Amino acid sequence: MTSVAFGLFTLALLIPSVVLHEVAHGYVSLRFGDPTARDAGRLSLNPLRHVDLFGTVLLPLLLWSSGAPVFGYARPVPVNPGYYRDVRHGQFVTGLAGPAANLVLAVAGGGVAWAAWLLGDGTSGTLAWLGLIGGAFTEVNLVLMFFNLLPIPPLDGSSVFPLFLSNRGLHTYYRLRQYGFPILIALLWGVPAVFGIDLVGVYFRNTVDPLFNLLVPR
Repeated sequence: MTSVAFGLFTLALLIPSVVLHEVAHGYVSLRFGDPTARDAGRLSLNPLRHVDLFGTVLLPLLLWSSGAPVFGYARPVPVNPGYYRDVRHGQFVTGLAGPAANLVLAVAGGGVAWAAWLLGDGTSGTLAWLGLIGGAFTEVNLVLMFFNLLPIPPLDGSSVFPLFLSNRGLHTYYRLRQYGFPILIALLWGVPAVFGIDLVGVYFRNTVDPLFNLLVPR
């Protein structure tokens, strides 16, 4: 498999990863009493119900072509915390459900890579190909998990804030969430372009890389 073909296959692995990430949010929210995602048909595994043109297609292609770690997102599953008996706890657990799903998928990918490595010589044939795909699937899901754990709205890591905020602070937090995406864009592209410091890259090297090396045989 050529490097280009393998890169495109890696991009394809992103689709089930982001779909299951979003379905996990919706399923856990349903368990807390919120039927919004279910009623909107967003608990489906059909990718067409979740794919976002920019986040699932264009952004990963842009990152891949620039040599950066590949990640993306699907259309966020709608949730309504108003259904939760405990809003803070419900938001926190629902928020972490997506990264937790990616962790499970990463471990599964690592399992495939280890099985291929133990059963084959790791250099050629179907087993070697499966090992590469398992490793790629692991890396994609680890990048998705740690990226979404950044405590910046609208990313899932920001769901930790309501646990520590008063009611007044929570309302202020909701008002400030609209500025989260510009901050995220600044971290991804602004800071590296202006200061030459890739903060997200440093973060990935200290989070994704060690866990990847643990889950996938080298």
